[in-house]
Amino acid sequence: MNHLLIFKALSNETRCNILLWLKHPEKYFGQQYHVGNMKLGVCVKDIQEKAGLAQSVISSYLHTLQKAKLLQSTRVEKWTYYRRNEETIQQFAEYIQKEL
Repeated sequence: MNHLLIFKALSNETRCNILLWLKHPEKYFGQQYHVGNMKLGVCVKDIQEKAGLAQSVISSYLHTLQKAKLLQSTRVEKWTYYRRNEETIQQFAEYIQKEL
């Protein structure tokens, strides 16, 4: 885990909001997308509409969060769905608690 990438990703209010929204997607987006029993997450379009920013900006933010391994994505046809990577978030929380 690259802690500096995570700190960088968390240094932007909208990126932090995206993580918050994806923690409780049913509260912020209503529906989630599933294929069979697999929860895909929230579509980029829905995240973009919630943030009220340009699609290119949101794509950049999602890329930053994914590069820091805070998000996972699944592509289905032309749509990409994002969900939190709880394992990385938990490891980072433990790092903060123990090391800083």
